[in-house]
Amino acid sequence: MINPVSPLFVIVALLLALATVKALSWKFEPPKATGRFATIDGLRGYLAFFVFLHHSSVWYFYLHTGVWQPPPSKLFNHLGQSSVTLFFMITGFLFFTRIIDGKARGIDWLKLYVARLMRLLPLYLFAMALLFMTVAVLSKGVAIDPPSTIAIAVLRWLGFTIAGAPDINGVGAAGIVAGVTWTLTYEWLFYLCLPLLSAAIGAVPSIPVLLIGLLGIMCGVVIHAAPVYLTAFVGGIAAAILVRQQGFRRLAATRIASVVVIAALLLVVTLFPTAYSRYPLLLLSLSFALIAGGSTLFGVLSHPLSRMFGEMTYSIYLLHGMFLFTLFNFVIGKHSAGMLSPSSYCMLIALIVPVLLLICFTTFNLIEKPAMQRTEGVVRWLRATWLPGRITAKDVA
Repeated sequence: MINPVSPLFVIVALLLALATVKALSWKFEPPKATGRFATIDGLRGYLAFFVFLHHSSVWYFYLHTGVWQPPPSKLFNHLGQSSVTLFFMITGFLFFTRIIDGKARGIDWLKLYVARLMRLLPLYLFAMALLFMTVAVLSKGVAIDPPSTIAIAVLRWLGFTIAGAPDINGVGAAGIVAGVTWTLTYEWLFYLCLPLLSAAIGAVPSIPVLLIGLLGIMCGVVIHAAPVYLTAFVGGIAAAILVRQQGFRRLAATRIASVVVIAALLLVVTLFPTAYSRYPLLLLSLSFALIAGGSTLFGVLSHPLSRMFGEMTYSIYLLHGMFLFTLFNFVIGKHSAGMLSPSSYCMLIALIVPVLLLICFTTFNLIEKPAMQRTEGVVRWLRATWLPGRITAKDVA
């Protein structure tokens, strides 16, 4: 029987997701394969969707026990933890690759950071607006905390929760978003530390840019950044070095490499209860390096549907928690949802998959994509208005 920790649940939900993407592809053309790392573009959407399934399972047990905790399943625990670990590896890989490539021709630090803000901030602000409205509804528009306390909490949330994710007006805001924003904190810590990584390979930026790196280190110390999460970025950095070897790329492109990736992932899921320890991190790093090097998992990651799925990654990841919270609190109700049988619950989650993806496809095209397309214009405006002569296009000593 299908249940919220069954592999069959994953298969059914994933097939419905791909069917939805296929239907969208009839009306909207899938993105073309661009750049050197198309397999990573194909991987992202699956990872975000797996995090959604992880939290769907968490919600089932929360509705029955009132305790928010990892699901009693290695598979569903790894759908969350291993997916997040691979996301960190993607970040480490892509940005260390950019640092290496920019060593000779220079790194446009202003454009790099503006591009990150334009990629992450608009949808994040949209999500925060939804979060604040939800808090207002739950608190019935009554100010429980002092206005200054509420304002500080709001500002901490607007800062990608780098300064923490506190309750807002007595409402547990982190629960509304399924706590997903903690990963953005680590992403931004890595971005801030990029100038130091650049200096470490001999591409020393100017003093103002180096100060950004020092700020990243200070933030990491203040929030007590966990080394195990930072190790995942190292896995991505290692992959960035490996894929520059032609022999490794040839190996990664073979069918044997796809077998190795799948075998390594199966070992992680079946042997280890968590992704956050030495051996699963090594196995995940091996799998990721082969994928980054060109392993398509027998053509799955290079398929146009995977690329289209991948475009919705950030929206799926950031919005799915509020989507589930709204479903169980305002649409169905916690009591009614808690009365569902395991198979009925799985059926419900499967039925809302197309709705979630349609929402995320819309937010990508109306919020994310237009913002990314304005990056160049924002950079030009900043240079002309605020930074004339201070930061050059290639700020490398």
